[in-house]
Order: sequence, then C-alpha cells, then structure tokens
Amino acid sequence: MPTNGLSDSLIPYLKKGDKVAITCPAKKLPIPMTDAVNLLTGWGLEVVLGETVTASYHQFAGDDETRARDMQRFIDDNNIKAIFAARGGYGTIRMIDRVDFANLETNPKWIVGFSDITLFHGHIINNYGHPCIHGQMPLNIPDASAYSIETLRKALFGEELHYQLKPNALNRIGEANGILIGGNLSLLVAMAGSVSDMNYAGKVLFLEDVGEYMYAIDRMLRSLKRADKLKNLAGLIMGGFTDLKDNEIPFGQTLPEMVMDVVSDYAYPVCFDFPAGHIPNNCSLVLGKKINLSVKTQGVSMSY
Repeated sequence: MPTNGLSDSLIPYLKKGDKVAITCPAKKLPIPMTDAVNLLTGWGLEVVLGETVTASYHQFAGDDETRARDMQRFIDDNNIKAIFAARGGYGTIRMIDRVDFANLETNPKWIVGFSDITLFHGHIINNYGHPCIHGQMPLNIPDASAYSIETLRKALFGEELHYQLKPNALNRIGEANGILIGGNLSLLVAMAGSVSDMNYAGKVLFLEDVGEYMYAIDRMLRSLKRADKLKNLAGLIMGGFTDLKDNEIPFGQTLPEMVMDVVSDYAYPVCFDFPAGHIPNNCSLVLGKKINLSVKTQGVSMSY
C-alpha cells in the first residue's frame, strides 16, 4: 500500500482457539516464557514458541539469521494470527532486512510489542498500511499492571479501547483526529530515511523512551523537526520517558520544557504523561488506526 494513503483497514481480531506465536527478534531472554504462555492460553489461545525463545548468541536471541528465520516462519504461517515479540532490547535493525513481509499483504496478522519493536511497527504501517499493537511483551508480563494486560486483551480481541486521563497543566489544549503512529523515539530517529520510515503528515504522533540522556532526547526531537516530521502533525502524545539521565552540568530543561520548545512553532494539541512506554502500566495502543484525541483543561480523552 502507498505510504501517503495509509489504510485504516482492520486485521481480523483474535478469537478463542486462534494460534499465536512468541518470537525474540532482539535481545535474548533471561527467563522462560511461562507467565506469558499461561496468560495467553488463559485467553483461549494456542501458543507456539519460536526457537529464538531459548536461543543465545552474545547478547542476542540467536544470530541475525536465526532471528530472521524465526520471524519469517511465523509471518508465512497463515495459521498464526498474532506474533508477539518476547522482548525488545537491541537487535531488530540487524535482522529486519532479512525478513520478507510480503505475506502480510494478503494474510495480515497482529504484530505486538514496543521499544525495539517500533521498527517492525513502522515498517508494516509504511509498507502495508496495517495496524500494529504497541503493548506489553511476554518478558514484561510478571511486572505488568493488571490494567495494562487487560488493554492488551481488548486490543487483540477487538473490544473498545478508550482512555481518560487527568488534567495536566503542561498539556497544550486542542482536538485532533488522525492515524496514530510512533513508538520509541530512538528507533523512529534510527529508521528515518529508510524503507521503514513513515509519513508523519496529518498523523497523531506518540513518543516514549527509556534510559537516554536529556541532551540526547533534545537532539532526537530536533532531528525530527529538522526532517519536517513534526511540522504537519495533527497532535502529539508524550508517553513514558523513564530513567532519564543528565550530565554533571545539567541540561537545564525538563522534558516537557524541551518538547514545548521544539513544537512552539506549531498549534496542535500536546498530551503529556500518557500511560504507555517502559512502565508497568504500559497501556496498549493500536498504531496505524485513526484516533480522536481531545486535550482539555478538564482532562484528556483518547478513543478509536
């Protein structure tokens, strides 16, 4: 599908008895997938584990070819209705170009994950116009909030997702309607200019990140601005920016201050502290699907 005509087409939602897969396209796993398997089977799903779930190659879940082969297996298997990335970390960018996603054009399926998996999300939205789920991954299940897990179930099974947030004095008031895109800021910058990059114009952009230096966040935001990625947005949603670091000489701006500085030339609504990202309450977002975002002094509403 052409990138300038991003489709709002739906992938079939899951139903009891469907078969789903867990693969590990990036960093290797430190624990078995017992909790995730129990959760998914409890939802009535049949779970298939990829070879990468137990594979190890340096810091990765197998070498690049092994991780690509595992992903390819599940993309090509039409009986698999959703693919869960077991975790993020680093490594997806090393194997993505070895994967042929063509089967998704006629047999779309849910790709679930966040962080390093932003690369898959961007690639699929850009090239096929299919939505993806930004949500909790199998490794995170033991520490995830019950509410975030319930939002994942709702997203997968096609139940209504609606978020109502408390007011935040830092928000910029406004209304936005547009297809939701985004994910991890570092990955969005890393994919810029590639076949996985997205058209940001008219979209609502969601951003999150973890463990970065304050100056690096500022640099990445300004890189997106210089690439004209922020100019024509419909709206901006800032999620969790956790475990941020600073230098001995402080950067001098808070995260909201640097964001509002970068987008000061634009008038679209901005929402801070959306509950999604590297946090226990990582609520699910269906990227590639149209949302309504209402940022008011009384609070924030987001619905599909």
